[in-house]
Amino acid sequence: MSGPFTILGGGVCGLAVATELVARGAKVSIYDPNGAPGEHACSWWAGGMLAPDCEGVLTEPDVVTQGRAAADWWAGKGATLTRAGTLVVALGRDQSELKTFARRAPAATWLDRAGIAEVEPHLAEHFAKALFIEGEAHLDPRATLEHLHSALAAKGVTYCDAPQGQIIDCRGLAARDVLPDLRGVKGEMLVVRCPDVSLSRPVRLLHPRFPLYIVPRSDHVFMLGATQLESGERQRATLRSVSELMNAAYALHPAFGEAELLEIGVDARPAFPDNQPRLRQLDDRICANGLFRHGFLLAPSLARMTADLVLDGHAPEIWYEDHRTGGSTCA
Repeated sequence: MSGPFTILGGGVCGLAVATELVARGAKVSIYDPNGAPGEHACSWWAGGMLAPDCEGVLTEPDVVTQGRAAADWWAGKGATLTRAGTLVVALGRDQSELKTFARRAPAATWLDRAGIAEVEPHLAEHFAKALFIEGEAHLDPRATLEHLHSALAAKGVTYCDAPQGQIIDCRGLAARDVLPDLRGVKGEMLVVRCPDVSLSRPVRLLHPRFPLYIVPRSDHVFMLGATQLESGERQRATLRSVSELMNAAYALHPAFGEAELLEIGVDARPAFPDNQPRLRQLDDRICANGLFRHGFLLAPSLARMTADLVLDGHAPEIWYEDHRTGGSTCA
């Protein structure tokens, strides 16, 4: 493929692919009926955690390996991120969950109450033990999407009225018309303001039924997430899910009981059966999809792989499938 290229979809995957291609000198346009990034995009509601070691507790090694390059990629593209690590805690009755997490996350180190007080003073009173993963980072998804959009516009990338040239399909769940094995995994999340709590990094509260992550934004605003339901439904938040997120936040720190509820977000993450992404070559397009709950973590790697394939003809060793007529597949 030689271009010019049309990227279908202006979420985190589409914008990351466009950014990587433009950085390598390609001519790119974007086709997205919704226009600029906003709440219509699944990635608008993301937590923005660049936490490969935390995710590695429940996912495959390739996710960890590729995810470890994400923070540097985002920083190199001008995104603002915070490299403050991740704190992982559990309530007294769930200490076995914390021990299991520690076995599966070799990069994690144990903190006692004094250690917790050094990194998150507001939590030291409530937890005697925690795990700390020092090398992880987080960013604000909305600010990052807007930054990529503005940076691409400054380099002459426009939104076209119809696809033209070589097509790279990054539409997320909307691509089920050409990716029949793509499924939706529904997530519900809250945005709250709690002036009485300060956090410097994402905090994960382990729980066997409703684990919680809380990601700090600015001005004592926090993202609380996220449920994970096998459903492509993208509109309806349930009372049970919202109440479980609120109860988990209250269990983390009682001050969240007085938090101001700013937003309730709902969307469906695109996922393949093994919850790993794919770069799939079809007869009429290349599809970059299936980021699941790892949008900002794995979009940089998928973008680099896409650029390597379409500009240099180098098929990646992982996550690539050739579904063209007569093509051969390598996973």
